[in-house]
Amino acid sequence: MLATKHSSQLGPEAQELLKLIREGSQKMNLMIDDLFNLARLDRREAVSKMTPLNSLVEGVLKDLESEIEGRQIDWHIGSLPAVHCDPGLLQQAFANLLSNAVKYSRGRERAVIKVDQMTIEGEAVIYVRDNGAGFDSRHASKLFGAFQRFHTVEEFEGTGVGLATVQRIIRKHGGRVWAEAERDQGATFYFTLGEKP
Repeated sequence: MLATKHSSQLGPEAQELLKLIREGSQKMNLMIDDLFNLARLDRREAVSKMTPLNSLVEGVLKDLESEIEGRQIDWHIGSLPAVHCDPGLLQQAFANLLSNAVKYSRGRERAVIKVDQMTIEGEAVIYVRDNGAGFDSRHASKLFGAFQRFHTVEEFEGTGVGLATVQRIIRKHGGRVWAEAERDQGATFYFTLGEKP
């Protein structure tokens, strides 16, 4: 109301302060929404059905089309398994991981993002790898906490709740998630899934 009704009466310094207040309240709104979604996730009952993971990834890529328009991104999507999972929850996990890969590789002239599977010590592992900003692996254990960020908001937007959400979804499926990275060399996020959520 102050901005709409009285902005013409405010000097440049007051208008700048008003702009900062508005931006701060919008960020706070996003954080509150993300916290509510995180809390709801714990209470949500998982519904398991056999789901081909490639179809979930394809759905996420379709949703990201407007965000990646004009970018040069080499996508390498491997042949992923079909698993018992809650498709809505797992699609949300892929959405968070892939949108992070897109966001943090924004500084690259040509981004390379790979989604595939591998076997580690006899266990099937899905991974999302990018050639983006990366981070210092010594602090990787903190990465999955709510509001934990390794980059400033000025560098990369976000509330710091996305990876906490991914971890809760993967745990709900009886799996685990971890990350490896090097600063300016990209990051890889790995996860396993139990038989049923």
